Amino acid sequence: MAPIKDYPDRYALSGELHARPFPSLKAPSSAVFLAIKQPEDAASRDKGQDLDHLNALLDHYGAPRPDPKATHYYGEMGKYWLKWEQHTEMVTYTVFSDTLGDRPFAPDEFDVFPDYWLADAPGGRITSSLLRLLPKPDSVEQISALLGSWFVPESLAVASVLEGAAVVASDFRIDPAGHLRIAVFTDETTGDRRRGRIVQRLFEIETYKAASMLGFSMVRWLQPQLNALDMKLTDLMAQMRGPAARAEDTLHALLDISVELETLAVKTAFRFGATGAYRTIVGQRITVLREERFLGRQGFAEFMLRRYDPAMRTVEATENRLKTMSERAIRAAELLRTRVDVERSAQNQDILASMDRRADLQLRLQKTVEGLSVVAISYYAVSLAGYLLYPLAGAFGVSKGTLLASVTLPVVAGVWLMVRRLKRHLG
Repeated sequence: MAPIKDYPDRYALSGELHARPFPSLKAPSSAVFLAIKQPEDAASRDKGQDLDHLNALLDHYGAPRPDPKATHYYGEMGKYWLKWEQHTEMVTYTVFSDTLGDRPFAPDEFDVFPDYWLADAPGGRITSSLLRLLPKPDSVEQISALLGSWFVPESLAVASVLEGAAVVASDFRIDPAGHLRIAVFTDETTGDRRRGRIVQRLFEIETYKAASMLGFSMVRWLQPQLNALDMKLTDLMAQMRGPAARAEDTLHALLDISVELETLAVKTAFRFGATGAYRTIVGQRITVLREERFLGRQGFAEFMLRRYDPAMRTVEATENRLKTMSERAIRAAELLRTRVDVERSAQNQDILASMDRRADLQLRLQKTVEGLSVVAISYYAVSLAGYLLYPLAGAFGVSKGTLLASVTLPVVAGVWLMVRRLKRHLG
């Protein structure tokens, strides 16, 4: 062995590719299928409840329990064989039996699941099916007679699959007992494991078809809200063209609509993404069957094209509509924000012009005050000079009035020069 350390999950990841083998089935035999989904989204789903529910069924039949961390199980359960798989959103149970009842698709076939066990299921049934696996009759007329008595002719889908290895049929309708019916007629040369692969793919088609239709259910809940928001958004955009509404008020209303749209996008993102993935799986499972037309009737692909794809296109269109409305709201908000910015710029220009006018008035007032201040300062300066020179007036024989008159002009000139020099220094 090479001296290299393996990544911790190497063997676990490799084993995951081979952990879900196809069953090996003989004809005649039957199968009962059940898919349960918890009401919460995948983020809050308690997968431990699914495993506990499986253990309760195994305990009922005295079968061994799986590993506590198992996500799949296949083993003998009394006179049956059970295949259990845990998926992202749901858990599926498939019970195989080597016997066929006298009555085709009898409701009591579902009694393999005890009533108390069904009542304790951690979620709701999204689909359940009864499958009947038979050897292919000798004539096409016999197959046609059986299908006519088991299914609704209007929606019956029939196809020869895998180069004639089997003929599969279903009307994808829920019968009075609450189950879908699937019939498989296999050629005598078809191997047991190939029969198991055909049955497994048919159950997967039904499972993912039912799971993807949950997206269509969400569309019905979402469309009234989108219609209301679309009308609000259209009205607000119409108001943007006229000066009647205040731009800031309209901007706040647009932001509210954007928040509502983003909230709806978050709530529906997981479901829409899952619906797209399930739709792809349904198409892939039908493709690998390599179906051919039988009895001149529609095949599974044609049935899905006419009855299933319109619902999926509605889901896709609603998802695109939600994205488009979010983008419209964002663009409208950006345009309105630009308009608000332009209006505010104009207001700022008016404010600056007003401030310029006020500054000019203040400057004029300041010059006036400066002239008055020269007079006031000169008055007090002359008075102080008079007090200083009064003693000299008597010595020179000059009157006080003459003395004050002689110093007034020099004092005023000195004050004026001082104020002018101070202004020049500050400027």
